[in-house]
Amino acid sequence: MEYSLEIDGTPNTVPGGTGILLLHPSTGETDRMDTEFLKADTDHFLVISTRTTAREVKQKLEYYDVDERRADILDTLSIERGYSRRSSENVHYVAAPDDVDGIVEQVREFLDDHDGKLRVSFDSITELAYYAGEDAALEAVERILAELVDHDAVGLFHLSEEVHDDDVVDEFRALFDGIVDLDEDGSATAEF
Repeated sequence: MEYSLEIDGTPNTVPGGTGILLLHPSTGETDRMDTEFLKADTDHFLVISTRTTAREVKQKLEYYDVDERRADILDTLSIERGYSRRSSENVHYVAAPDDVDGIVEQVREFLDDHDGKLRVSFDSITELAYYAGEDAALEAVERILAELVDHDAVGLFHLSEEVHDDDVVDEFRALFDGIVDLDEDGSATAEF
């Protein structure tokens, strides 16, 4: 299965199973990139949110005019902030922000439960590493990328370059089929 990409500098399409790393200096332009990825050519998508709550994700989708009916949201943060968590058909939670197994299981369930063109956005690996450690974050990403391959889905994973040592960034880069490098001014370069 081929998926369209609407991100500057990327190929017009990528095959199912493709994982894309979004490297960024700050979170300023990441919402735009993320929603461009989610809008295009998809039947259902999952937003794994380790940086914001489900409510904030919904606001982002609404602001960028993304069809929320196609959305599932995995909120890993509300429990940490002490917010009430009301699971619904499309909003899910894990036990804690560092619950790597819970996150991977939720991704697997989403991919198992939906048909058609499926996208996953992981915002952000950096936040998961903050809570669970860089090794656990690396392992989680590897496991999720394997699920994308198994289910012919595609994923966009956010990573802040400024927070991690160069060798750690290189370890993450090595896992992905494509890299989108976002500059401070909002311009992007890509390598696939």
